[in-house]
Formats: sequence, structure tokens, C-alpha cells
Amino acid sequence: MPMVISDSSTLIHLAAIGRLDLLRAFYGRIVVPPAVWEEVVDQGRERAGAVEVEQGKIAGWIEIQSATNQPLLRLLEHELDKGEAQAIALAVEQPGALILLDESDARQMAAVHNLHKTGAVGVLIRAKREGKIELLRTELDRLRGQGGFWIDERLYQQALQSVGE
Repeated sequence: MPMVISDSSTLIHLAAIGRLDLLRAFYGRIVVPPAVWEEVVDQGRERAGAVEVEQGKIAGWIEIQSATNQPLLRLLEHELDKGEAQAIALAVEQPGALILLDESDARQMAAVHNLHKTGAVGVLIRAKREGKIELLRTELDRLRGQGGFWIDERLYQQALQSVGE
């Protein structure tokens, strides 16, 4: 299976609604760059995702790995935050990798590099299609409310239509 690399947002938002376990169920192993670990676990100690991600590392399904392409990393850091830049640089180094991103700027940069990508909404759509959640609408509403996730109304409706809700 290709490497799956996550930025902070997908981890934080899925953890906030109690659905981080979907990542383990779908991908088995998630790789995060050091800046993502720092943001979610070290700096985010009091926020959603910190404990869950740390427990994932202890359990062995979340790993930390650094990108090695320093010129690319420096270039990406001019456009994106450190975690997004490290995640994209790492994905570029891993042919066929899937990157988990939610922020539109980061998703656009991933597209420039022809990376396979999904995010919290995509993971929830897959969960609905595979019978791991009952209603996508309920999960998206929780993501918006308790998760503090901003989702464009058009994308919200498209996601619901894609699963027949």
C-alpha cells in the first residue's frame, strides 16, 4: 500500500468528532512530518487530536518521518505553513503517496505536484460508502460544529449528493 501522509488539519478535525479511527481502518499506517507532530501533539496539548495522535504513535500506526528534499521544502515554506510544506515535500518524495490535506492553498499546491489527495470530507465520504458511518450529513454537521471545520456550502451539498443523501 502506498504511503499515507497527513497534515495537521485532517488529524485534528477527525479527532474532534471521534473519527480518527477511520484513518487506521482505511490506511493502516499514517506518516506525519515533524512539524505536524509538533503542531498537533506538542503545541496542541489542550486541543482535539493531541492525545489521540500521540496514542496512535504509541500503538505504532502513526509514524514521524522527515522530508529530505531541502530545496523543495524551502520553496514550499514560502507559500504554505511549515506542516503543510513538510507533508507535501514528503509526499513528492514518495511515488504514489496519498496526502491528507484540508486547506485549499495546500490542496492547490499538492495538485501542482500531481499528488493524490483527500481530506476529512473525503475520508467521511469513504466511510459512508463503506458502511462505517450511518449518515454523512450527521458527520459533516459535527465536523462543522464541534470540529470547527469550515466547509463551503457547495462542497457540503456535493458531498451529500455523492452518497445519495
